[in-house]
Amino acid sequence: MKVKENDKAPNFKLPNQDGEPRKLTDFKGNWLLIYFYPRDNTPGCNKEACAMQSHLQKFNKLDLSVVGVSADSAKSHRKFADKFDLTFDLLSDEEQVMLKEYGVWGKKKFMGKEYMGITRSSCLVNPKGRVAKVYPKVKPEEHAAEVLADVKALQSND
Repeated sequence: MKVKENDKAPNFKLPNQDGEPRKLTDFKGNWLLIYFYPRDNTPGCNKEACAMQSHLQKFNKLDLSVVGVSADSAKSHRKFADKFDLTFDLLSDEEQVMLKEYGVWGKKKFMGKEYMGITRSSCLVNPKGRVAKVYPKVKPEEHAAEVLADVKALQSND
């Protein structure tokens, strides 16, 4: 990831699954987890999204919002959200502007082939808009619980 802890989080303005624009400043004053995932409706991404959804009430109690970001279209995100009853925003970055700014778009290898894609990673932004924690490699099923523990620890240190 290009962003580092204590950096000012790069701003963004992207459409969510309903085509409504979302930007970093919409979340000012709250914690925000921006999680980057490769593709809608793939096994790891399904597990990660469902884990985020299952932790959403606990996140909300900590004033933590969640947004998922991929290069899929808003229409694809809408189908994905409907399929898994996701109630948080999924942002569409089809032109990879935010993905490149955060440093999560790059060369990947799978079964000997190289291609451009998204590194499964996350960025936790504090209420002041600064990067509180970077997660460069995420395990889909464990990440939501990891973030919950980290936010609790960070808030108790404030």
